[in-house]
Amino acid sequence: MKLERLMAITILLLNRKRVQAQELADRLEVSLRTIYRDLESLNLAGIPIVSYTGAEGGFEIMENFRLDRQMLSFDELIALSTALRGLQSTQAFSNQNLDGLLDKVGALVSKAEQGRMAGADQVIIDLNPWKSSSSERNKYDTLLKAVSDKRLIRFTYTNGQGGETERCIEPMGLVLKGYTWYLHGYCLNRDDYRMFRLSRIRNLLILEDTFQRRMVTLSELNENWGPQHDSKMVDLVLRFTGPAKVPAEDHFDSDEIERQPDGSLIVRVRYPDNDWLIGFLLHFRTDLFILEPPHIVEAVRKSALEISKLYIDR
Repeated sequence: MKLERLMAITILLLNRKRVQAQELADRLEVSLRTIYRDLESLNLAGIPIVSYTGAEGGFEIMENFRLDRQMLSFDELIALSTALRGLQSTQAFSNQNLDGLLDKVGALVSKAEQGRMAGADQVIIDLNPWKSSSSERNKYDTLLKAVSDKRLIRFTYTNGQGGETERCIEPMGLVLKGYTWYLHGYCLNRDDYRMFRLSRIRNLLILEDTFQRRMVTLSELNENWGPQHDSKMVDLVLRFTGPAKVPAEDHFDSDEIERQPDGSLIVRVRYPDNDWLIGFLLHFRTDLFILEPPHIVEAVRKSALEISKLYIDR
């Protein structure tokens, strides 16, 4: 416990200009006498702690001292700090573990360099989804505990086509893809590995039964789980006009887009030939005209007519 307390005091002093002994005692939940003994131990260990008296007094570490950061350069420390703050922005990682880790990164920077750490504010990584709630955070926490405790879980899952199934899973780990969290696990119903989108999981229960973790890493599961296309691919030629040009430029790569003299965009892209594609094209409404292929033109036309029939008598 003393070694952990000495490290905590060192990190606090490295990340703060000056700290009073009473603040250290309150934060570490020990007596003032213990703090003074710890400060003396740190001095004897070669950490140059300076004391100041008066109303603004306290303890600080000499200006040019820093912990040995070995092979990490200052620019690498800034990149690490930026990445950690990006994780801290997510609901899942907004906890004290990352706060402590950021403190330790800061401790690797000398006080003379800390002014330059403002460079870490030049880039912000915000991984928060537009949709977030306490229930989503609770779901994440529950799944993480099940992974850690190697406990079976049961839930209702809705697939991409709207079908619901009951699943019993050996949870392997969680992965953040873009703005979306997924669960990797071994599905006992399918006798195979599966990936589940957290937003489609309902009625989540942690069971009393435990399991022996299978000999596969989360990284291996994530690398092997690429896009699964059961249907053939189709080459599309699309023309976007009006407001649809903006989301088109957001969605498609620049080398897939041809700008036309009239201001429209021609997009040539290859996508899976399935129901998802029809729904994707429909959301551009009347600002998209499908040039090729003919069977996709016909599928979109039929879907649009079916939608319009829903509102004929209203």
